[in-house]
Amino acid sequence: MLHRNRPMWLALAGAVALAGCATTASTRTSTAADLDRVLAGDHRSEANRARDVYRHPKQTLLFFGIRPEQTVIEVWPGGGWYTEVIAPLVQGKGKFYAAQFAPNPESQGTTRALAAYAAKLAGHPDLYGGATVTALGPGADEIAPPGSADLVVTFRNIHNWMGRDFAPEAFAAMYKALRPGGVLGVVEHRGNPAVPQDPKAKSGYVNEDYAIAMIEAAGFRLVAKSEVNANPKDTKDYPKGVWTLPPTYAAGDEDRGKYAEIGESDRFTLKFIKPSGK
Repeated sequence: MLHRNRPMWLALAGAVALAGCATTASTRTSTAADLDRVLAGDHRSEANRARDVYRHPKQTLLFFGIRPEQTVIEVWPGGGWYTEVIAPLVQGKGKFYAAQFAPNPESQGTTRALAAYAAKLAGHPDLYGGATVTALGPGADEIAPPGSADLVVTFRNIHNWMGRDFAPEAFAAMYKALRPGGVLGVVEHRGNPAVPQDPKAKSGYVNEDYAIAMIEAAGFRLVAKSEVNANPKDTKDYPKGVWTLPPTYAAGDEDRGKYAEIGESDRFTLKFIKPSGK
């Protein structure tokens, strides 16, 4: 139910609006409290809340240095799991861009996904009314005004771009959108370093060193790593790749209990900056 506790969200929206009038910048502590309120909001489904234990949204976003007054771009948000956290956080004080898939009338899947995302935003104007949807794909790289973003984030998308031979163009678009000194935060399924990287990443896994080299080739500089999304139970050797694990369970009921016990994939979490003067 979308509005079963709407008064709480009206109060949160009002608090965010008042915060936008303040002259003092947010701190890590105040941002953590804001994230707690957003994560507890009734706009999030029980299924999405259940994934917090694997995705660690609060710790991940704080590691990236997010603040409510920032201009933030989420690249390829898909169904909007992280949008539900980031967009309400910056609503009324900062700016949120969703750099979605580029429209493709020949793809029913893409068309449906974009329509579902648009409906999600429209269903909660109090939370998402300030969002701007842009596109990232071949021939579409203006994900925000050049040099305007404080923070760009993307979650488990590098393998998608590698499979489409689009990764260099994707990171070039992010670099263009960030201001000098701005941050790029990346989370991806971490491959086995003993296994050579498949350039197409067909298993869904990307070796951490391979990803770092690719992103730094776009001009970024790695400044920090976090193990907040690590999962040592993930053996990374499944017949249907990373999608064997939850929440997809690509193998169906076969060994489902085993994969449920492993949980979601092992992931690297990396923080880059666009060097000043670039």
